[in-house]
Amino acid sequence: MNAVQGRFLILSAGMGSGHHAVADELARRLEAGGGLTRTVDVLDLLPPGVGHGLSTFYRTVICHAPAVYAGLYAAFFRTGDGPRPGSAPLAALAERRFLDLVARLRPDVVVPVFHLAAQLTGRLRARGELTVPSAVVVTDFAVHRQWLHPGNDTHLCLTPQLAREVGSALDRPAVASGALVAPRFHGPAPTAPDWRRRLGPPDRPPVLISTGAWGAGADVAGTARLVASAGYRPVVLCGRNTRLFREASRGAPEHAVGWVDDMPGLLSASHALVDNAAGQTALEAMAVGVPVVSYRTIPGHGREGARRMAADGLTDHAPDAAALTRSLDVLTRPGPAREQRIATARALLTGEGVRPLEALLRTP
Repeated sequence: MNAVQGRFLILSAGMGSGHHAVADELARRLEAGGGLTRTVDVLDLLPPGVGHGLSTFYRTVICHAPAVYAGLYAAFFRTGDGPRPGSAPLAALAERRFLDLVARLRPDVVVPVFHLAAQLTGRLRARGELTVPSAVVVTDFAVHRQWLHPGNDTHLCLTPQLAREVGSALDRPAVASGALVAPRFHGPAPTAPDWRRRLGPPDRPPVLISTGAWGAGADVAGTARLVASAGYRPVVLCGRNTRLFREASRGAPEHAVGWVDDMPGLLSASHALVDNAAGQTALEAMAVGVPVVSYRTIPGHGREGARRMAADGLTDHAPDAAALTRSLDVLTRPGPAREQRIATARALLTGEGVRPLEALLRTP
């Protein structure tokens, strides 16, 4: 990679941990190419208390009132006929602080990795108030309308098909960056044997059950019981949800883990991941080489993303308990089906990466 002497301002968001993980990997790659980066949480650019309130509300509805989130997603995020509410008023609240930040840091490119940030930069670019390029990194398979603003210069998407759809919707450039996953996930981890010993005897294949950083999900304990009844060892990833950790630990100690720093090792020791959000954990599992099955997905972007991943042949989407068991029985056993799924999913690691961001430095 040629050295690129440019300054990049990355706009992330503290909504779980997935956006920050992408921001960290973007910064690592850009700095490896000679760039300078600064990452800022877009929620911190909102008036005092607003960003924290937004994050708390989102966490509450995701964890405790998924039907409410489903309604909000249908109203604000999905495409529909007629006037539709959007996030423009919220983005407007961050404009002044953001422009002050840009004036102080003087970046050459601004890179939103959260949809509210994409609305913020798109609005300002369209009005000519943001005078440097903005490139949106879309972290979702469900590319809802809040990701899309024609004022932004380009969009980086997970797959070529998503890039074509975004480019067509906006009549703006869009490219396939591939999954922006840290190198430590690219293949089995050396700590996998340690995790295998921790997870118990090898009589039952370990299967991870992901609930994201916030430990969100419907009837997680029921999913664990189902996985166990099918002959597997369920290991619930509880994130930072201490209540879920206590509940999931009642069956057996190995059934639950809290926040895990060594996810590459734990994934490498597992035979499959049962995922409910179609987010960064699923991408990390694919990079390691662990098949993913979506089950009891959270509403909104989680459900739409899971269906899209399955339609692209990257995962299975299990609509019921019997389908989950069938998928695990096929994908946890060595053979052509497992190998084909792993190869298809790992193809997500290929793409343009951060080159489109570096190319913006050379755009007149």
